[in-house]
Amino acid sequence: MTIPGYDSGDIAEFALERAGAHVDIVAGVVPDEFSLERSVQEPPADALAEPIDLVGHDGLRAVEAFRISLVYDPSALPPGASPTDVAVAVDDDDGWETLESTVDLEETTVAATTNDRPPGSTVAAVYDGES
Repeated sequence: MTIPGYDSGDIAEFALERAGAHVDIVAGVVPDEFSLERSVQEPPADALAEPIDLVGHDGLRAVEAFRISLVYDPSALPPGASPTDVAVAVDDDDGWETLESTVDLEETTVAATTNDRPPGSTVAAVYDGES
């Protein structure tokens, strides 16, 4: 996975393959303890996959780009839902916030790219009927 506009040598890549989660980061400081783990947190009601924890994400500094990609289960979409109504959601202090996301129907993944670290440390692929 790449972040458009950035040289691959500048991107720190992380994956939790068994959960279908990938993160690419361009930042001044990516802490050694940064990693991805399956979350023990309760997933949101509209989750299409188990949530993932971004371990050590508070230590990220001078973030230029942060891209997360999650595999989701299209069979978990509500009846009649569009297969593009999927988003990456982040659990922040106020609940689950959806990020502007792009869906890859062929790979059944959803990805979001931001210019900062996410506002929370737990992410999930969710049904987003508002897209």
